[in-house]
Amino acid sequence: MSWKAEYIVLIITSTIVDYYCGLQMGKIPEKKKRKPFLYLSIIVNLGILFTFKYYNFFNSSVSEVFSDLNINYNTPVSSLILPIGISFYTFQTMSYSIDVYNDKIKPEKHFGIFALFVTFFPQLVAGPIERAGHLLKQFKVSHPFKVANLTLGGQLIVWGLFKKVVIADRLAIFVDNVYDQPYDHSGISQLLATVFFAFQIYCDFSGYSDIAIGSARLLGFDLMQNFRQPYFSKSISEFWSRWHISLSTWFRDYLYIPLGGNRTVKWRWYYNLMITFLVSGLWHGANWTFVVWGFIHGFFILCEKLINYDKLGSEKFSKILKISLNFVIVLLAWVYFRANTITDANFIITNIITSQYSNIYTSIADVGMSKPDIIASILLIIFLLAIDFFQKSQTKYVFYGWPRIVKWAIIYLMIFSIIFIGIDGENQFIYFQF
Repeated sequence: MSWKAEYIVLIITSTIVDYYCGLQMGKIPEKKKRKPFLYLSIIVNLGILFTFKYYNFFNSSVSEVFSDLNINYNTPVSSLILPIGISFYTFQTMSYSIDVYNDKIKPEKHFGIFALFVTFFPQLVAGPIERAGHLLKQFKVSHPFKVANLTLGGQLIVWGLFKKVVIADRLAIFVDNVYDQPYDHSGISQLLATVFFAFQIYCDFSGYSDIAIGSARLLGFDLMQNFRQPYFSKSISEFWSRWHISLSTWFRDYLYIPLGGNRTVKWRWYYNLMITFLVSGLWHGANWTFVVWGFIHGFFILCEKLINYDKLGSEKFSKILKISLNFVIVLLAWVYFRANTITDANFIITNIITSQYSNIYTSIADVGMSKPDIIASILLIIFLLAIDFFQKSQTKYVFYGWPRIVKWAIIYLMIFSIIFIGIDGENQFIYFQF
């Protein structure tokens, strides 16, 4: 509300509608008779999302098609501003209605507790997208102060802030210069910017998730893990079990499985998989670049399924080679995710492939970043990967189980870095726009 007070109406609408639909479905034993209330919940939530996020995209796409057919199409353009975090809280409330419909949870009768589930401040604007079965019950018990919560939560907040203001915002300087003016830069600059963006978006988004999980932990609440060292994945399938876990599992449970999942004929399985990734791409933004990004991930997962990629032995395909190849595929997709248009993305990829990689320093000297800053950025990425490498993948709490002297030395170093070399400014978290 401090940003745009009127948009609180959207959250209130989602909250009231889904609370009402949940109560009504809870009174009806037969699933078929619950469907009108499930449809009401889905229509209201997706209607809000479409109106504020996708109307202009849909309108312009239809206009282009009609123009090619020489058909006059005149529909006014919407001037509505995209509400912060709208994709997150609409998906969170929708999942509650679907779970009640499927008898996975009982409807919440206390309106205040349900409203708190929808608007819980740590993860309201950029996730993790929580499930009602995991979070609602935590609002019904007391949470006395515990030093362990302060320690675990505080460490996560520091780690998240470090990733955001020291790494992500520093990398953004180089990335923004190159991607906002792609035709003015060399192939080596574009390649470096693409690698930098891979770590910028990872540090930016996982940094927010760490701050959210840490803030909730300070109060005694447990939020789900959202990232698990994704750039050490050996396949795209594994990448999606480690990247934005709350969203990937949401699409798995509420789109992929209802479509039939893999329990169907092969062509239908491939269709279900591709639809899920195309919709996942569109979820990220109203632009065809995001759809292509989703398509690339879906396409390579299909390729992995077709060639039995997971069963390729270490002799044929080493772990390091798999991780490297997977990172290259992820980089290819990130080009479309970050580029302003598909044309820009195609140009960047072509330029990266065809450029002559000679006199590297001269090629990257005109991007608004000094040589020491570029070297510092690369060292910070190495530091990040080292922490991820030694981090236990099964825990969301950074430095969990590490020797105390090592852990606290790193934490104080990060606090010092945040204060003295963190990038000043008002760089919003990237996923606020989604």
